[in-house]
This record gives sequence, structure tokens and C-alpha cells, in this order.
Amino acid sequence: MSLAVLFPGQGSQFVGMSMDVFEARSDLLVDRADEILGWSLRELCVDGPEQKLTDTRYAQPVLFAIVYAMWEEVRHSLPEPAFLAGHSLGEYTALAAAGMVSFDDGLRLVAERGAAMADAAAQAESGMAALLGVDEVAAQSIVDACNAEGGQVTLANLNSPSEMIVAGARRDIEWLQERGKGLGARRVIPLKVAGAFHTHFMNAAVAPLENALSGVEFVDGDVPVIGNTEAQPIEALSVRALLARQVIEPVRFADGLRYMADRGTSTFIHLGPGHVTAAMAKRTLDGAHVESISELGDLEHVLERLADLR
Repeated sequence: MSLAVLFPGQGSQFVGMSMDVFEARSDLLVDRADEILGWSLRELCVDGPEQKLTDTRYAQPVLFAIVYAMWEEVRHSLPEPAFLAGHSLGEYTALAAAGMVSFDDGLRLVAERGAAMADAAAQAESGMAALLGVDEVAAQSIVDACNAEGGQVTLANLNSPSEMIVAGARRDIEWLQERGKGLGARRVIPLKVAGAFHTHFMNAAVAPLENALSGVEFVDGDVPVIGNTEAQPIEALSVRALLARQVIEPVRFADGLRYMADRGTSTFIHLGPGHVTAAMAKRTLDGAHVESISELGDLEHVLERLADLR
């Protein structure tokens, strides 16, 4: 069996999530994380408020820490993966899971990334929207139509053959809501995010992120990590440049899924709150076996189903 583990990005968080993980790995999520961050992950996840938990500067370190702790708790029970991959923020979790960066450095880094992206988002009114029922070519046609009328829209996330995320100025998101269906989209769904991530609207985040990256040591990993920017395995020598590019370039997650499938991977496991990367895998790869471990109690049932595949 060739297996890949997928890690979610920002947007999967919710108040009350992952209490089982906090109980199992308080060494990571209470002792070490609170010391590194200077605030309590557990208190924020238990008590909220939701507005603070969804704030980019908090959501990113919260999700990185929780999903990495889940990985540490389940990895010895899972078959050895052939690949690891993560969506946006989840790429950092994949790098840590592969041993390319330490948990401590990774957590510091995503805290800096979240702050830089939040600060960049505050400089302009911008947002993101999901275009459903269109492929990349059709989505680009919609983007071009908006930009022909003075818009600043670009493709931001290529999640699956039928789900493209676009980003731009706030007025452009409103234009897409009004005109997107008439241009071929089945639905246009505005996303609850602070700004136009993975576009030029994040240019101001690049320099502080590069500064943070310069102080982090990356090494060759135990498992190949398929990156977002080029949908190729990430090497230690190129990781800093790729992570800096990632905040202003599209997330090519569907292309990464195809890369893994083309090399014989047929089983994909989403690991973390929600099921978002599992849904992307199902929509992108016909015939793939897809599972989700959204909480630690899911592990036993997933292992039973994996055993049936052998």
C-alpha cells in the first residue's frame, strides 16, 4: 500500500476542537507551546472567543501545534507514508512531520508567518472566494472578465478540478458574487478570511517571513514533502525560498495530489480537524481511497479499513 498523509490549513479551527489531543500531548500543546508563544493554546481552544481563534495570527500557530501533536500521537500506528503534503499552513506541518524542521522552530515560524500575513491583510480591503463547478481554465476566464473591468483578482488555491479559490480586492469579491454564476461558476462562496492570501496582496508579508526563515534550520526529511508552489518534493536547500513564495503564489494542491497519485499512491489520509483535504483528494483523484482522522478516536476505525485494503 502506498500512502500519503495530508495536513489541513487555516479555516479548520473551531472552539472546542481537539480536546483529546490536548489530553494526550500536553507536553507539546501546553508545556512547550505556551512557553514558545507566551499565551495558552488550550485556553483559546476551550474558551475562545471564536473571533480570536479565527484571527490569522492565532489560528496558524494553533493549527500547526495541534495537527503536529496529532501526527506524533498516531504516526507509529500508521503504515509508513510514501509522501506528506499540507494545504497552505499545512505545508509547515508536513515539513515538521517529515523531520525537516523541529516543532519548536516550526511553531515560532508559523507564529511569525501568521502575524506577517495579518499585518499585510490590514493594509487593504481584500478577500477570497470559492468558485465551484469550474476548472482552472474556466476560473481564469472569470478572473480575466473581472480584471477587464478594473479588478485585481488572481487564482489563489487550485484545490480540485471543480474548486478554485480566487482572491482580490473586497469589491472584486462582491463583483464575483454578482456575476460569477453568469460566467459559468455553479456557486460563488465568499470565504471568512482576513485577506487575499497567496496573492500580491501579501507582498508586505514576504520580508518579515524571509527574516524569520533565515533563523530556522531545515534539514533533509525522512519522507518526501510535496510543496504547494511547484507541486514537487521540497529539498532542504530550497525550502526557504519556496515558503517565501508560497504566501504570494497560488497553492497548487490538486497538482500535488496528482503528483503523488502518478507515482503509485492510492490511499490518502487527512489528519487534523475537519475533512477539507480529504474532500479535495476525493474530488481530484478518481478511485483513490481517502480517509480522515479528525480526532484521535478515528484512528482505530481507519486502521481497520486500511487492513481490508491489503
